[in-house]
Amino acid sequence: MEVVICRDAAQVGIVAAEKVADRLRGRANPVIGLATGSSPLDLYAHLAKLVDEGALDLSQAYGFALDEYVGLAHEHPESYHAVIRRTVTEPLRMNPARVRVPNGMAADLVGAAQQYEEAIRAAGGVDVQVLGIGSNGHIGFNEPFTSFGSRTHRVPLTEQTRNDNARFFDSMDQVPTHALTQGLGTIMDSRTAVLVATGEHKADAVAAMIEGPVAIAMPASILQFHPDVHVVLDEAAAAKLASRDHFHKL
Repeated sequence: MEVVICRDAAQVGIVAAEKVADRLRGRANPVIGLATGSSPLDLYAHLAKLVDEGALDLSQAYGFALDEYVGLAHEHPESYHAVIRRTVTEPLRMNPARVRVPNGMAADLVGAAQQYEEAIRAAGGVDVQVLGIGSNGHIGFNEPFTSFGSRTHRVPLTEQTRNDNARFFDSMDQVPTHALTQGLGTIMDSRTAVLVATGEHKADAVAAMIEGPVAIAMPASILQFHPDVHVVLDEAAAAKLASRDHFHKL
């Protein structure tokens, strides 16, 4: 696991985007796993700048979103169908037909999850998976005590996660209670993972992910076993790392 500590969120976005771009260049049909939320927005903004400058071409890339709310219409501005379209597909000039998001409106959610897994396999697997981390250590919407071997599945959202996401909605009553998410096993299949975290509210989860034991209560800790994972943090998110000085020197 590589850990990079940056001075601020803007530098996190630049450093993380360069790592993603380096691993996508030269591939005829690169496959990128797409996280949502606020953490990767600076990363996507810098990737868009690279695309605008001609330094990166994602027109033939495939994209697979990590997750989607269950029961939230695709047209809703906070659905991940809508979020991915406006923060990733359009600014990165990706082909919308090659960008997929789990179908949280499906009548058969188990079938929709299986189809999503099959689509990832058909594309050749994820080359680079972009990740954030929840304050309770979730990646994707894999909440604490999710099986490390899980594949794309329906999951109930914890009250902590719903409270964290309530800022995107007018009231808690509007925050969905369930999601479809790629499983931890699905995420671990990615060839490279780039996780970004900023802000002091992520510091406890970051420290537990990097320095704590690998435990089902801390889903992100499974990344300690990923063969090529890069964690890019700002100073606030790194504040509780006992090995912070070591990572600074590296």
